[in-house]
Amino acid sequence: MGLITGLLTLPLAPVRGTAWLAERIQEQAELELGDEGAIQEQLMQLEALHAAGEIDDEELAAGEDALLERLIAARGLSGEESNGRLDGE
Repeated sequence: MGLITGLLTLPLAPVRGTAWLAERIQEQAELELGDEGAIQEQLMQLEALHAAGEIDDEELAAGEDALLERLIAARGLSGEESNGRLDGE
């Protein structure tokens, strides 16, 4: 980037910084969303809440369904990635 271009686009630096930060946040959220360990921990937390009587059977079932769907999706994505690597070799 030349000096003049740098000076002319300097007012856009906060926008570029914000966009970069938003991309990093999105990447981290996607990693956490598909993290099997985190999903399994949340399942255990649901079971503990149910055992303590803090949530009822319906809330437990709904939470488990949502978490299991995320787990299946995470495993499906990791399976597709590994299949892609094997096909590419």
